[in-house]
Amino acid sequence: MSKSQVHAAPPSAHMLDKNGFIPLYYQIQRALMEKIHSGELLEGDLLASEEELARSYQVSRMTARQALHGLKTRGYALSQKGRGTFVTKPKLEKNIMHLRGFTEDMKQRGMQPSSQLLEQTVVTAGEDLADSLTIGLGSDVMKLRRLRLADGIPMALEDSFIPLRPFPGLERINFAKQSLYYVLRENYGVRVAWADEIIEALPATREESDLLTIPKRASVLSISRIIMTTEQTPIEVACSRYRGDRYRALIRIPTTTIE
Repeated sequence: MSKSQVHAAPPSAHMLDKNGFIPLYYQIQRALMEKIHSGELLEGDLLASEEELARSYQVSRMTARQALHGLKTRGYALSQKGRGTFVTKPKLEKNIMHLRGFTEDMKQRGMQPSSQLLEQTVVTAGEDLADSLTIGLGSDVMKLRRLRLADGIPMALEDSFIPLRPFPGLERINFAKQSLYYVLRENYGVRVAWADEIIEALPATREESDLLTIPKRASVLSISRIIMTTEQTPIEVACSRYRGDRYRALIRIPTTTIE
């Protein structure tokens, strides 16, 4: 029997404070989350059922159900019909109000970023790309396609188009090992100011499913963007497809927009 088929043994009932102000379901939820954070419970492990939790903690099944529901709401568990509830990793929040590259984003989360370079070629700008980058039709553009990973797990598929005239030699840099925004900043003095982004939930293509190791037609968080410098010059047109099972979009809305 595999590890994922074995129920994770819940802590004993005496760990609950039944005379305190913290709800019992939350105490159970917190105890299970501590086991997940400590590594005692791993992704894919089968959690105890409502009945087993209720019996172990000497609480009602409703209380046990609330505890499991809380875990699922926070992204730490997922129920599969007929199989049970399994430990999952919570989704990473993509703050769309904060412009940050993948490498920097993963490092700030305490994860090790890496890239698999799928394509790095020089192409000529068609009408749409030339218009978006405000360059001449047929101008040289570097196309960069990378599979972005965190701790060795595929997280996103990124396509970037950067005009080469302002950045001579950019196409010769190995972006499997280098951060694009770091190179633009340190080698060419670029200062990014803002970006226009379009966010969509889309079904993954067959290629995206294979590269991101997700089921066919699974949802991806698609973010198309145009990056602008402090001189109001567009320097990148890009599209990133993030795994829908690992990401969710986060936006903070100023109160002035609420009437």
